[in-house]
Amino acid sequence: MERKVRVRFAPSPTGPLHIGGVRTALFNYLFARQNGGTMILRIEDTDSTRLVPGAEAYINEALQWLGIGIDEGVREGGDFGPYKQSERRDIYRRYVRQLLDTGHAYIAFDTPEELEAKRKEIANFQYDASTRGQMRNSLTMPAHEVQALLDAGTKHVVRFKINPDQQVVVDDLIRGRVTVSSNVLDDKVLYKSADDLPTYHLANIVDDHLMEVSHVIRGEEWLPSAPLHVLLYQAFGWSDTMPQFVHLPLLLKPDGKGKLSKRDGDRLGFPVFPLEWHDPKSGEVSSGYRERGYLPQAVINFLALLGWNPGNDRELFTIDELIQEFSFDHCSKKGAKFDFEKGKWFNHEYLMTMPDDELCRVFKPLLAQHVDASAFSDNYIAHAVGMVKSRVDFVAELWKQADFFFRAPVEYAEKDIRKRWKPETPGILRDLIEVLRGIDDFTSKNSEEIVLAWIKEHDYHLGNVMNAFRLTVVGECRGPHMFDITALLGKQETIARIERGIERIVVSE
Repeated sequence: MERKVRVRFAPSPTGPLHIGGVRTALFNYLFARQNGGTMILRIEDTDSTRLVPGAEAYINEALQWLGIGIDEGVREGGDFGPYKQSERRDIYRRYVRQLLDTGHAYIAFDTPEELEAKRKEIANFQYDASTRGQMRNSLTMPAHEVQALLDAGTKHVVRFKINPDQQVVVDDLIRGRVTVSSNVLDDKVLYKSADDLPTYHLANIVDDHLMEVSHVIRGEEWLPSAPLHVLLYQAFGWSDTMPQFVHLPLLLKPDGKGKLSKRDGDRLGFPVFPLEWHDPKSGEVSSGYRERGYLPQAVINFLALLGWNPGNDRELFTIDELIQEFSFDHCSKKGAKFDFEKGKWFNHEYLMTMPDDELCRVFKPLLAQHVDASAFSDNYIAHAVGMVKSRVDFVAELWKQADFFFRAPVEYAEKDIRKRWKPETPGILRDLIEVLRGIDDFTSKNSEEIVLAWIKEHDYHLGNVMNAFRLTVVGECRGPHMFDITALLGKQETIARIERGIERIVVSE
């Protein structure tokens, strides 16, 4: 019988969620939704020394903002909880005991100082079958001595006993069959008595098994741990329920070589976190895609195409279309270069498709920082931003493009004055005012026909007249179609601005 698809995104709350982690969460989500499966959010907080206050809440908020829905988790609940590893201590203890009882693990008492001394003694030291006999552990010590140390509360760890000369096979949906010799694997620590918590390796295997995870979809950086996890599944006797592994390609630096890092974002001026992050220890503030003005659907579309392609040149997908089209068959084995400029392009494309009334809602808080937004109707604001949205990549850039719709110019661009303002210009514009006063239907099309006919009738220079007209209304020679601007401003405001421009513009010598 085919297993029900159950996937998990399992971040550690040790800081903000990296954009690479978001991509991993997204691919889990797409695969789960495509197969009618379940998306689990599991919080891996077993490394108590690295936990950061606020990180878990940040992870939840980021996924919610992006629209990556969670079916089971700390907040959502579910039948396989707890979903926070620090609350599963009793569960892990049982499985540590099982590995010890079956001889697949052993207790080690080596101190940090002893381990460091051994590293200095043996080049490229690895705690494994060739060296474990030289260390202080339950394989080399009498049973009564081991028990005495345990009774005394001596700090210890439990290590997985890896047998040498084995060929470990990892089947991966992207990378195919990978075979690794057990000789290159060390006896990983599975449990630490210091905090009574397992390490990543044991906790993941136990949780994935008990939560009936069918596919482990994670970043390429976890590929080296896959052989150990295969051996753990075998040690527990769970080979028949071993999940299918999927290791996603790395996100690479925009330039140079290596994995994308926060330093790359700081250096090149783009976010590497979905939301703004305030470090509770250092006070450092790191920028986020949300606060930079990216739309969540644009971020999703951008990330989906990093390491995956639909098999054709298509680039724009809704989330529902991504769910329908997604396939690991079209995932790359090679790392995906993080082209942050392409991310801007996606945001521009999504701004262009956003309904003007929705864009108005998003823009109003920004507008309120400059003027009394309540003085303008939503319909007016929507028309204004709709006229200029093709010129911006982000909502934050709308004010610079649309400011003249909300306040009349008080200064005029010197470069445009020198080029377009002639001695005869004030007189021509005064005549234009009378033409505009006589227009009853002040719509864009009608006004344009009447004004252009007037210019032609008087044999005026079209460019000089229209640019001088624009200069008085906008403050410089920029903006959308001139008569679209005047239609929105209205006759009275348009004429008032021309009159003010005639009065204030002075041609410098």
